[in-house]
Amino acid sequence: MFVPMCRIWLLLLLGGFVVPGVRHVSAIEIYTAADVEAVNGTSVKLKCTFSSSQPVSLQSVTVSWNFRPLSGGTDESVFFYQGVPYPPQAGRFKGHAVWSGDILRRDVSISLHEVKPTFNGTFTCEVRNPPDVQGSNGEIVFRVVDKVSLSEIGILAAAVGGACAIILVLLCIFVAVRYYRKKQKENDFEANYRAEEWKDPTVCSPEEAVHLTVVTSKKEADSSDDEESEPSSGDDDEEEGGEEDDDDDDDDDDD
Repeated sequence: MFVPMCRIWLLLLLGGFVVPGVRHVSAIEIYTAADVEAVNGTSVKLKCTFSSSQPVSLQSVTVSWNFRPLSGGTDESVFFYQGVPYPPQAGRFKGHAVWSGDILRRDVSISLHEVKPTFNGTFTCEVRNPPDVQGSNGEIVFRVVDKVSLSEIGILAAAVGGACAIILVLLCIFVAVRYYRKKQKENDFEANYRAEEWKDPTVCSPEEAVHLTVVTSKKEADSSDDEESEPSSGDDDEEEGGEEDDDDDDDDDDD
């Protein structure tokens, strides 16, 4: 008896998933920024996107934007969309809230023009695409400031940029100093060389030095030739003396 009852409950459970006409509700997911800041009097876009498992069309999607002040209280309607946008006709957001979304791209963003400090609060983005009607709403904490506050990324980028600029300046200074010192040494060497050339009359230019070397070598060569020619002259004198002695001997024999 127990086994047949279990089978009956199992069949009923499975039948609930396959019976025609039964709809299964799935959750819709909404994505927004957690915090947004804007300078007083400027315009800002409150971005809100969604994802749905059901087909999306201009007639099927319903969008509601609401506002809750920081001081609390009841929610105030900011914007409504169903087929066409419906901007606010009264309240603090009249003339300030405009449609900036694209339903077919799953973008339901709005823009606020000329923001005021009274806009400080929480904006809620609610999207419905039947049968996707379940899911949490997107919330944006909005703040109006007098000046733009630097984010952590902006501060980091400024620090890195400043460090790179300092390194570049130091490198340029180092290269300039090296070049100046090298140029100064060249100028000092040239000035010292010219001063020595002016003081010492024996200093000559490289061209003159080469010419003097050639002349000196030529003179040394001439001196060597003279020394070699002197012994040969002595031999000639001895030969002439010998010939004269021979002539004298011949004369004696004749006598």
